[in-house]
Amino acid sequence: MDQAQIEIQLLGSLAQIGADEWDACACPEAADGGRPNDPFTTYRFLCALEDSGSVGRGTGWQPQYLTAYLDGQLIGCAPMYAKSHSQGEYIFDHNWAHAFEQAGGRYYPKLQMAVPFTPVTGRRLLVRPGFEGVGHSALVQGAVQLAANNKLSSLHVTFCTDEEARAGAQMGLMPRLTQQFHWLNQGYHKFDDFLASLSSRKRKNIRKERAQAQGFGGEIEVFSGADLRPEHWDAFWTFYQDTGARKWGSPYLSRSFFDIAQDTMADDMALILARRDGDYVAGALNFIGRDTLYGRYWGCSEHHPCLHFELCYYQAMDLAISMGLARIEAGAQGEHKLARGYLPTQTHSLHWLGDPGFADAVARYLEAERLAIEEEIEILTDYGPFKKLEVEEQQ
Repeated sequence: MDQAQIEIQLLGSLAQIGADEWDACACPEAADGGRPNDPFTTYRFLCALEDSGSVGRGTGWQPQYLTAYLDGQLIGCAPMYAKSHSQGEYIFDHNWAHAFEQAGGRYYPKLQMAVPFTPVTGRRLLVRPGFEGVGHSALVQGAVQLAANNKLSSLHVTFCTDEEARAGAQMGLMPRLTQQFHWLNQGYHKFDDFLASLSSRKRKNIRKERAQAQGFGGEIEVFSGADLRPEHWDAFWTFYQDTGARKWGSPYLSRSFFDIAQDTMADDMALILARRDGDYVAGALNFIGRDTLYGRYWGCSEHHPCLHFELCYYQAMDLAISMGLARIEAGAQGEHKLARGYLPTQTHSLHWLGDPGFADAVARYLEAERLAIEEEIEILTDYGPFKKLEVEEQQ
């Protein structure tokens, strides 16, 4: 296929493209009416970010959606943003920015191919089926050329799939390995099946935590789809604001994001709320993919022992098991997840740096970091809560 036939365009708003056209590349697996692999690159999610003002002017996330057309047909697209800071990315490059600027360079703005505020692995090079090879190449080459032509310091593709990481490395981008903690459903039919797979000590600890959490003096409810109501979002917004203020200084998402999401993607969400004496006191928001539950936000107005673990982890496991989902991704960081059955898992990103000397230095750092991450994953996995078969057999 002639690469010269492909036209690369930048769009400043999703309003410049139709939902069907974007989703034909972003989630072709959902064309039959089923769920997308994940909802985060769908038109409805990215549009909710944009229409709510969570991205755009004044946020440091300026949409620059990358599109590739072949003979007038959209064959590929990517959620891309011009960034004036490194907040809300979860693949940390603050030290890179500091070093580059200390040497007299200008690190910002940079290009970020990512889902804002969402440390979730998924496709970033969104290509219509049948155009994978030429589409991936066109999007990568187009993004790099845009960064180079505009004398930008860098391009970053974060939380891409391992397949995209391998392909990007072959096209000259620098791969970076990081880790998260994910829970895998090993064919469990109920929560007790999961508990049975744990060592005795860990099993007892989780039972104790659940009993303590569920004794907070109220009830725990799960809402999704048509069961979600404005009063649920009013309560959750209070929790989200508190968490955002403590973690990031201010919330990333605006209040109207949740109103728009209620209208356009209620079936993609499961909101777990704890209520005591008639008032909601804590909540955890999950998004639902084709085979994965994505834990995204948590907050509370009252502190109750272990309630965080119950709402974010154990209730999520109950939900994933009941829905037949294969895994839970519970977001960035958090070694405390290990004792609760979430094991370390590789995550990937790709990077292009315009300055050759700087790129060489970062490449050496990334190789050392990769070796350290691989070793850490091996060690942490060995410390996981699951039964050691050889020990059980000896007993």
